[in-house]
Amino acid sequence: MGKETGFLEHARQDRTYADPAERLQHYKEFVIPHAEPDLRLQAARCMNCGIPYCHNGCPVNNLIPDWNHLTYEGDWRNALEVLHSTNNFPEFTGRICPAPCEASCTLNITDEPVTIKSIECAIVDRGWQEGWITPQVPERKTGKSVAVVGSGPAGLACAQQLARAGHSVTVFEKSDRVGGLLRYGIPDFKMEKHLINRRAVQMEAEGVSFRTSTEVGVDVSFKSLKENFDAVVLAGGAEDARPLAIPGAELPGVRLAMEFLTQQNKRNAGDDEVRAAPRGSLTATGKKVVVIGGGDTGSDCVGTSNRQGAESVVQLEIMPQPPEKEDKLLTWPDWPLKLRTSSSHEEGVARDWSVLTKRVIGQGDTVTGLECVRIEWNGGKMEEVAGSEFTIPADLILLAMGFLGPKKAGLLEQAGVEYNPRGNVAANTRDYATSEQGVFACGDMRRGQSLVVWAIREGRQAARAVDEALMGASELPR
Repeated sequence: MGKETGFLEHARQDRTYADPAERLQHYKEFVIPHAEPDLRLQAARCMNCGIPYCHNGCPVNNLIPDWNHLTYEGDWRNALEVLHSTNNFPEFTGRICPAPCEASCTLNITDEPVTIKSIECAIVDRGWQEGWITPQVPERKTGKSVAVVGSGPAGLACAQQLARAGHSVTVFEKSDRVGGLLRYGIPDFKMEKHLINRRAVQMEAEGVSFRTSTEVGVDVSFKSLKENFDAVVLAGGAEDARPLAIPGAELPGVRLAMEFLTQQNKRNAGDDEVRAAPRGSLTATGKKVVVIGGGDTGSDCVGTSNRQGAESVVQLEIMPQPPEKEDKLLTWPDWPLKLRTSSSHEEGVARDWSVLTKRVIGQGDTVTGLECVRIEWNGGKMEEVAGSEFTIPADLILLAMGFLGPKKAGLLEQAGVEYNPRGNVAANTRDYATSEQGVFACGDMRRGQSLVVWAIREGRQAARAVDEALMGASELPR
């Protein structure tokens, strides 16, 4: 695969970014891709390692050494075909996936993994540029119909696979545009939304129908879906945000990260303020912002706050600061716990770890600060450090503390499905069937909050399970 001595001849060189001073002036993507000769050299670094651990690291089981080799040879079109054989939307994962495949790469033992994510993104971008990506219209229709609830990555992948199998597929989306978390939860500077739009156009040509601004359980009853479709796939998100249960959290200046991010994405899409912010404009302009939660969503809030012109941004995490470098002997080829600094962090933020929030301070309805205390973790138990109390000045507090699972009101209550102990819809990864006949579940609604790449995998696998249930057999890949 690649050039067997390539990893000895060429150093790892990943894509670069535009300067922070420039990219903070807009919401466009700012990654600078490789020139083609440089990319082929990076692909040449994929060594013939015998056991490609990257396969196991990748949730969609991408055939990474295969398309790396094709890229090295300049055979872009076949590289694209191999890439699409396991992943419906590599332009999404090539931009926003954290690349567990690179963590599993044999060359990561010396901290120099193949630039798999960058190569993936370049292959699919080349495919769109050359016009190689076209609708795959099925040769025959099965006469079966499937309703897919939710148009995030799981719903889109499931719908596209089912349509290509010849089923009539209708996707129901409660928002005004398709994409789910991809559309409104991920900032445009990480992934511009025209990428979703052109996939939706492709899917419509393949026979998928989209019904936006239609919330199942509110605008349309779940019973009507059961009566009018041969199968229903629950592919919604894990949208039940973890609350901040401290005094003062009810103040107007304490808001959910998803509301903050969604508003800005809607503005970027051209919506006026009435449509973008029906509860009132939520911006960080000129404010002291505190983001509670150290994950990707918190990082997105940091980047968005800086672009809006925040006076200062502080990000808090309740867990201890991870080590800057993992112990390879203990972790490789698994995903390591280590300090990760995103492009948004590089644009300006004060990060703090092992911090427990105690009380939101306010004057009337106005947030003025956040009382905190430092903690220590002993045997998995959290203990406050005596005398470590401190206060952070704050005008706006954004909650990015994760999600507890799917919301139950409306859709799931009407569906009558059973839940697993974590509060997600109960279904296994063999047939993705729920406790209700003809109803399937996949993505975050089934597994809880997770990565886009896991959602795509589950959507594809659920499509095969539905196809097999309807037809008795399936030629769709898992």
